[in-house]
Amino acid sequence: MSRGRIAAREPKEPDTKYKSRVVSKFINMVMLGGKKSTARKIVYTMLESIDNEDVKEARRYFEEAVKNVMPEVEVRTRRVGGANYQVPVPVKHDRAETVAMRWILTAAKNQKGSPISVTLSNEIKSAYSGEGSAVKKKQETHKMAEANKAFAHFKW
Repeated sequence: MSRGRIAAREPKEPDTKYKSRVVSKFINMVMLGGKKSTARKIVYTMLESIDNEDVKEARRYFEEAVKNVMPEVEVRTRRVGGANYQVPVPVKHDRAETVAMRWILTAAKNQKGSPISVTLSNEIKSAYSGEGSAVKKKQETHKMAEANKAFAHFKW
């Protein structure tokens, strides 16, 4: 039974320095323990190391890197008749963006030995050029979805 309408999500406030919703979302993902100013410092340092001169260029570079990592399909587990199937499902834009940022952040955190802003900028640069751990994760996800294409009719 329906319980009423689902309220529309309020759009996130864009970042003050770069005027980007994606950068604002990434700052919130980097944040640990409610320390937003620390997260801002990390992300701004990372963006400045990407392109020191032009603010718009750094933002565009970051957004393009995130776009390169965004998956088009993912697999979801579906239980049908006592068996579990990995069913390929198309990904909505918001979820794809969130997953891409999560993969970039995880790849940067797995690189030990240097500050997070440096590892983030390295991961963003490699994602921009279509390389790196996050892009590899995307390719693995697409490969898994392609392998399980036969179970797509369980999507309903």
